[in-house]
Amino acid sequence: MEEVFSIVLVIIGALVGAGFTSGQEIYSFFYSYGSIGIIGIIITCCLISLMVHKSLKIIYSNKINSYDEFLNIFIKNEKITKAISVVINILLLVTFYIMVAGFGAYFEQEIGLKRIIGSSILVIMVTIVFFTSVKGVMKVSEYIVPLLIIFIIIIGGTNLLTINSNAEVLCIKKGWLLSCVIYCSYNIILLIPVLISIRKQITKKENIKYISILCGIFMIIMSLMLYVLLMRANVELASLEMPIVYVIRNFFKSFKTIYAFIILMSIFTTAISIGIGLLQNISNDRRRYTQSVIFMCITSLIVSNFGFSKLVNLMYPFFGYIGIIQLIYIINKK
Repeated sequence: MEEVFSIVLVIIGALVGAGFTSGQEIYSFFYSYGSIGIIGIIITCCLISLMVHKSLKIIYSNKINSYDEFLNIFIKNEKITKAISVVINILLLVTFYIMVAGFGAYFEQEIGLKRIIGSSILVIMVTIVFFTSVKGVMKVSEYIVPLLIIFIIIIGGTNLLTINSNAEVLCIKKGWLLSCVIYCSYNIILLIPVLISIRKQITKKENIKYISILCGIFMIIMSLMLYVLLMRANVELASLEMPIVYVIRNFFKSFKTIYAFIILMSIFTTAISIGIGLLQNISNDRRRYTQSVIFMCITSLIVSNFGFSKLVNLMYPFFGYIGIIQLIYIINKK
């Protein structure tokens, strides 16, 4: 079971970036639709679990080593495959931008510094890592993810014991089911490279079932805990870049410092993993690698000024719609 849990932690780590840990994704895709968002969370996490199961079986059985090979299972046209690869690389770049924007948003909301300062700190850190050693930083994520899971369960449980039973929940809004599909869709696009990278760690095919089930369970628990935490907020959540951070700062002050560390480290390690995934796709030599790093980091500072929540709410749904095609292919694959 040690193998199963270690792989589950890698997958969870890929799913819970700045958007998730800040509460922005839970608010935008579920909470904003009212109480039906709770059903939405359960449906979405079950769908993610199913996609992890089917994708890993395809990757494991066909010994797939790259996203192109994965796409070739469904699409035989080379031009279409290359076009999809370009879209995937753009999504990776945008996700890197969102991590940088999220880092800046934390400093702006919680410390009062201009977001460009926080974004610049992250850019400097990732640039150093890209040109030195990535393995050490990625090793840190193995400890950060369990801490994040444990912390969310502890603070979520504490919240459930003390929350007012009359806490207000928004009225049910239309479009919640489509929101569930979109959330799953763009996450699976980002998750496929991770699933490909862990193929060789899977020693038994039957372990795929346990990996996918545990991923679904952990995601349901964590997402529901964050949903209920949002019920604590006494301000308009749409005005907050990081709603969960606001709730913890105002209602669970004793947890503020540790959550700050966890969320910032989660953003940092996610930015590294996303950045490396993109660099491996687009850089054929050292010179191209250097140019790509400089381009990513400079443009991320420009794009981060657009705003963290705006990027999440605009770009993730956009790629989510595109990714629905991939979901259909995976579901129909026997």
